Amino acid sequence: MIYKREKYIKALAKRQWNGRVKILTGIRRCGKSTVLFELFMDYLIDSGVKRKNIITVALDDDENRELRDPSRLSEYVRTRWENDQERYYLFLDEIQFAVSKEELKSKDEPVRLYGVLNGFLHKKNIDIYVTGSNSKLLSKDVSTEFRGRGDSVHIYPLSFREFYEASELDKSDAYNEFITYGGMPYLLNLHSDEDKYQYLNELFEEIYFKDIEERYTILLPGVLRDLTSSLCSSIGSLTNASKISRTVNTAKKASTDSETISMYLTYLTDSFLFSKAERYDVKGKRYFDYPSKYYCTDVGLRNVRLGLRQQEETHILENVIYNELLMRDFAVDVGMVEVVERNPEGKRTQKSLEVDFIARKGTKKYYIQSALSMDDEEKQKTELKSLLAINDSFKKIVVSKSYGKCWTDEYGILRLGIMDFLLDEESIDR
Repeated sequence: MIYKREKYIKALAKRQWNGRVKILTGIRRCGKSTVLFELFMDYLIDSGVKRKNIITVALDDDENRELRDPSRLSEYVRTRWENDQERYYLFLDEIQFAVSKEELKSKDEPVRLYGVLNGFLHKKNIDIYVTGSNSKLLSKDVSTEFRGRGDSVHIYPLSFREFYEASELDKSDAYNEFITYGGMPYLLNLHSDEDKYQYLNELFEEIYFKDIEERYTILLPGVLRDLTSSLCSSIGSLTNASKISRTVNTAKKASTDSETISMYLTYLTDSFLFSKAERYDVKGKRYFDYPSKYYCTDVGLRNVRLGLRQQEETHILENVIYNELLMRDFAVDVGMVEVVERNPEGKRTQKSLEVDFIARKGTKKYYIQSALSMDDEEKQKTELKSLLAINDSFKKIVVSKSYGKCWTDEYGILRLGIMDFLLDEESIDR
């Protein structure tokens, strides 16, 4: 099933002929190859580009095994385009297959493939697009090797709006499906719960863990898996490497130090399985080194990793909102506000209140609270307290499943239903 990914097509179209290598990054199986080789190619052809002027090489295909040698790849591509005055496009899929293990182990010698691609950049009539991610070369590594000549477009799993439009389900059923199994594109081809569960579970065991273990030579694969489960279980909770190591050691009666956990956390975020949200002091205008929050790139992966046992919708909703903000190109932090309160005896005490998200894009900034339900008065007081303690003029928003319509309350806080938030990118500016 082909689904629309208009955001990414527009992003690639905007970058055409900018003199840089366009690099599609993202968690494996999120649809990078489909975006480039099907959707963007269709866009180019519809725009008048001749099919013969689009050079495509899928390096993970055994038929192209010889082209995994960078010299042979260079020779092949140049014979297709170099002596022609017309404009050409080059699409390379899974470029890590053209990087040897020996090169990856070397810290001093440049990787040959990047020299080939940088050489292409000196020519004026070829525009280069690549994807890359797996055990030999995870996507994040790719964009660092072009030394300012790479232009990354990060691809996420399907947003709720994309999933809803492609699923042909009604909004309620689509939402329930999405918060259970997430937005990995291939799920649209599967119909039974058993098949969806098995597919997501296999992604962890057959792709993600193997990628990390081979790329980094993991000595404690069991700890990597336990850490992944721990992060999935504690979505939305402040944590750090020391706290996680204590949790893992207690549960497994093991002895893993915080340095190992910290290193594995980096591997999990570098492979785009998780994103890290840092803690920011709103009034003090400073970041804290720790603790932080970790969110799963796809809630379906999170749920299946936990065996569909911990389906706390409060945390899932928070993860969905966080991912949606990232997909809209916001930088997202976790907010903290210090307030002074009086106890019943009149004694003044200092207290830290949390703002779920501080979302920034350019000059815009939004304070956002995630609340599954806002039906009782006590819950409303709790959720609004941190927002009301912020004195600046930036917009304050509460996103809740319990809101059927949006409105601005007497405090100037925008109340948004989760459907409005997920389906309308302009909703937070109402």
